[in-house]
Amino acid sequence: MDEEILQDFLIEASELVEQLDEQLTDLANSPTDSDLLNAIFRGFHTIKGGAGFLGVTPLVEVCHRAENVFDKIRNDEVAYDDVASDVIMRAFDVISDYIEKLRDGARELDEADTGLLSELDALWRGQAAGATHEEEIATPEAEVAPSQPEVKLQLPEGVDPDGDISDDEFEALLNQRDALSVSADEPGTTSVAGVKLQLEEGVDPDGDITDDEFEALLNQRDMLGVDEPSAPAEPPKSAVEPKVAAPAPQPAPAPKPAAKDSDGDKGEDKPSKAAAESTVRVDTRRLDEIMNLVGELVLVRNRLLTLKSLEDAQEELSNAVGNLDHVTTDLQTSVMKTRMQPVKKVFGRFPRVVRDLARKLGKEIELELQGEETDLDKNLVEALADPLVHLVRNSVDHGIEMPSERENANKPRKGTVILAAEQEGDHILLSITDDGKGMDPDVLRRKAVEKGMMDEVSANQLDDKAAFELIMSAGFSTAETISDISGRGVGMDVVKNMITKLNGSIDIHSVLGKGTQINIRVPLTLAILPTLMVSFGEDSYAIPLTSVQEIFDFDSDQTNKIDGQMMVRLREKSIPLIFLSEWLSPECDKTTYDGDKVIIVSIGNQRAGFVVDQVNGQEEVVIKPLGVMMKHIEGYAGATITGNGNIALILDLPGVIQRFQY
Repeated sequence: MDEEILQDFLIEASELVEQLDEQLTDLANSPTDSDLLNAIFRGFHTIKGGAGFLGVTPLVEVCHRAENVFDKIRNDEVAYDDVASDVIMRAFDVISDYIEKLRDGARELDEADTGLLSELDALWRGQAAGATHEEEIATPEAEVAPSQPEVKLQLPEGVDPDGDISDDEFEALLNQRDALSVSADEPGTTSVAGVKLQLEEGVDPDGDITDDEFEALLNQRDMLGVDEPSAPAEPPKSAVEPKVAAPAPQPAPAPKPAAKDSDGDKGEDKPSKAAAESTVRVDTRRLDEIMNLVGELVLVRNRLLTLKSLEDAQEELSNAVGNLDHVTTDLQTSVMKTRMQPVKKVFGRFPRVVRDLARKLGKEIELELQGEETDLDKNLVEALADPLVHLVRNSVDHGIEMPSERENANKPRKGTVILAAEQEGDHILLSITDDGKGMDPDVLRRKAVEKGMMDEVSANQLDDKAAFELIMSAGFSTAETISDISGRGVGMDVVKNMITKLNGSIDIHSVLGKGTQINIRVPLTLAILPTLMVSFGEDSYAIPLTSVQEIFDFDSDQTNKIDGQMMVRLREKSIPLIFLSEWLSPECDKTTYDGDKVIIVSIGNQRAGFVVDQVNGQEEVVIKPLGVMMKHIEGYAGATITGNGNIALILDLPGVIQRFQY
């Protein structure tokens, strides 16, 4: 098995699996959508072709049968009902699992479950209109046969040898390759849609053709002239399907002229063809390299902006800086867009998650997806997947009631979970909303006391918002029973930590008997960070601007000490003060230190005031990782180079607050 070809196949197969997941979910709502049915058919067909080329027989067997079922469905010979949906989804799970195992290094896969294959066969035969018992599903043979004589392409009499074979004929060749079966019309000859394969003398006409021989057929197809091609038998691949490494799954990549009016499918795919030509796969490492270069450009811009303010700066320098600023901003925006992906890549998995959980729990739940086309950084798309899965599972398990309970509460039997995304400035707001039973803040306060997290007096002083945020504490759970879905008291604290690491925040709103909404705010990108530059002594530090709430002058008369922690009174609330001097210069006496400014920051439900010497203003910075010797030092998220050329450390606010937590 060629590793390079395998890796190319895995890249495409993974993308196809993501597409199939979304398409199968959409098909549940539009079971007769011909475009969707054709796209799903092509997805299984492409994976099968690549797997067959690599000799991955179990994967070929499942894909081949799924493809055959969808061929019947798209031709209105089999209905896509609940039974068909269940069988196909189980087949899809097997295909996903096989591809995941190949990606993890497995080179030998377990044989496909015969029960599943039988169900797919029964679905193909038993529900097909006019199907006969004599029809068989040909299973491809993955092993490459020994070297055999060359297979030559012979056109029938009267066909222009400089012309082109139609896509109908080429699709027939692909189907022949998939089945790897040659049935002759006459000794030594196979007729396929007007194109004859002439086998050389000595070759068994009932035998199998090899992969090399089929590749020769593809090369013949590629080299044929283009005059007046017939209409395509089925649509070309969608915009996001890159070219597979193996030649078998798809036709030649060369663009074709307009097709004749001979097939009903010809017109519906022209937009997809155009989109495909404008789509390019880019290695993420290359994008990261470009992003780093843009980051360096931002640093140069900051430096020039500083030089511009000097008295001896010339007018030309000022103009040049203005142009550089404009170009850098545009370049930064353009490069950031190349990293953007629609949040639909995350949302696409949830309809099935909700459906399966609801079925397992005996609940009736409808999932609504909103803002699926909202774009955010690829790294964020991947990082948000697990937290969102946990939150959606919680809504299904803990939030939505059983149908009978909902009816008793004068609610519709079917509950609703809404997963939404929208852009707010340079942030993305994600929300998970359910119309379930909501949370009781009194129950949460009581649980906190029972678990020893606080005494009863402190618990009673918590407002409802603070009580709701207790569920994000480690080990906190209100579930009466433990299940494999949720209720073990793990997860919500991990979700909070993951969101915090993304420089995001999470808020909870709930009304008892009405439902719960969880809002997550994360920046559009993690590559360039807006910060507030501050200084202590001769050193500069960067504080993430998204966490800054307000700034005011430090006044020691407004401070007091509670349990050894210095606090400042702000609008009838006491906020702990964190002196950078205590952290950076332990010998400094904070009781006599007279800082200049207090910066109030908020991380989740925690607020703190950072006492600094000076606030230098806002600046976009490029986050540089700390070296090996410094990466384990608490309180720092990285470093950057400021506009004046100095190095500034970027503060890790959650880490600092945790260290000084009172």
